[in-house]
Amino acid sequence: MLTSLSIKNYALIDNLHVDFNDGFSIITGETGAGKSILLGGLSLILGKRADLSSLKEPSKKCIIEAVFYISNYNLKTLFNSEDFDYESQTIIRREILPSGKSRAFVNDTPVNLSSLQLLGERLIDIHSQHQTLQLTSNDFQFQVIDALANHDEVLQNYKQELKVYKKLKKAYDELLSFQAEAIKEHDYNTFLLNELTEANLIEGEVQTLEEEYETLNNIEGIQEKLAEAYQLLGEEQVGVLTSLTSLKNVFQKLSGLSSKYEELFNRVNSSLIEMDDLYSEVHELQDGLDADPNRLEIVDGKLKTIHNLMQKHVASDISELIVIKNQLEEKVSVTENLDDTIQKKQAEISSKANELNSISEVIHKNRLKVIPKLKEQLETILVALGMPNAQFKIEISSSDTYYSNGKDELSFLFSANKGGSFDALKKAASGGELSRIMLAIKSILAKYIQLPTIMFDEIDTGVSGEISNKMGDIMLQMSKTMQVFSITHLPQIAAKGHSHFKVYKEDVDEVTQTNLVKLNHDDRIVEIAQMLGGSEVTNSAIAHAKELLN
Repeated sequence: MLTSLSIKNYALIDNLHVDFNDGFSIITGETGAGKSILLGGLSLILGKRADLSSLKEPSKKCIIEAVFYISNYNLKTLFNSEDFDYESQTIIRREILPSGKSRAFVNDTPVNLSSLQLLGERLIDIHSQHQTLQLTSNDFQFQVIDALANHDEVLQNYKQELKVYKKLKKAYDELLSFQAEAIKEHDYNTFLLNELTEANLIEGEVQTLEEEYETLNNIEGIQEKLAEAYQLLGEEQVGVLTSLTSLKNVFQKLSGLSSKYEELFNRVNSSLIEMDDLYSEVHELQDGLDADPNRLEIVDGKLKTIHNLMQKHVASDISELIVIKNQLEEKVSVTENLDDTIQKKQAEISSKANELNSISEVIHKNRLKVIPKLKEQLETILVALGMPNAQFKIEISSSDTYYSNGKDELSFLFSANKGGSFDALKKAASGGELSRIMLAIKSILAKYIQLPTIMFDEIDTGVSGEISNKMGDIMLQMSKTMQVFSITHLPQIAAKGHSHFKVYKEDVDEVTQTNLVKLNHDDRIVEIAQMLGGSEVTNSAIAHAKELLN
């Protein structure tokens, strides 16, 4: 419930602070006194966008602060999800700076407007003529029926399953779309894959092939040079091996004379061993080197194939071609196995649809059970509100469509006159009738769910006498389980409040200001007497006011 409201530098309000009680509170005041200003300030607390023109003094900031007692509202989950600091006595503050910047705080924690709006919807329901139009909304009508059906847990279960179902459907549609595109590309991808597979690619192969190609392509020159090297090493008279052998013998004879000669002997001997090994290797290379035109053609063809593939696929080496080949294998495989995947997804969707259908059937039956009760209660209340011939025709039928709250389609029809035809509410009911119907619905809802603080903004417009008296009784009854405010021009309603506040204008230092003051018992008598008889308070008006208050 709203326990206090402070407003500084907003519109015609300079500095206002007021404390509120639970139960039924009345707000009265002459037309133009500033009731809309009060509601405007309160709307900022609930997340409405700020307007720089709202500042009374443009050089100062506007501050609006409201204190709520929220222990009974089950708001801890919302506070956690929005990362608010939960306090049973929660303070919401809005600031509008002269620069035009607006800030919002919940328990001194900065919050954005969307989060504030979520919280505001759970704290205060400001019922204006605009909100009466909610009555004509299918969503609101379902909310009323579902509140009476008391199956919130079933609805939440349905919504969770519907999320899963939609996710499965989306994945299925994407699969079908992918399959359609994949089929177009399948033949081409298969052709590319076959090309890469037939190339028998081996990582690092290019260097080996290029070396082999150079060898085969220059075979005669290589053979000539190897023969020359073989001769230089092994020539019997002047070959390197012959000379090293002679040198070795020389130092072998000297090695016993000094360690210096022995070291030279060892070095020559090592060189001889190395040269002998080199001689053998050159001989092996000569023996293994044969001209092979066929092999040269094969190597040349393989290199050309690899280079063509690299150019075709914009790859810098064989490793990139292998990656591309693996990707193509996956695409081709996926395409060829899509039918199985699609069938599995179809089975999942069908299973989930069966679950949704079962839950929807429970929701449908629950709604059917409570519709007669809702119809009876609405028509009974409206009789007391001066609509004795009001009738509702509320019908629910199952459809094949999964809506956000089930599979039902709702027909909520109304007739105000006996023998009249039924039509949609927005066509069949006048503005005054819609207001009374909304009041009836709110009073019914208050018995079934924990509504937030509700503020009725002149819901009694267009009614008087006994009907207004009954409207006051309904709001008074609602105030037993919730905090109710009524902004009213009717003395019959004003007299029923537990608390009474008056909005008024006054001139201070030639500046008009709007104020809100709580009336004591005597002040209430005068205020209600003025509402009855005008600004001149007569004895009969005073007596009538006292009678109403008693």
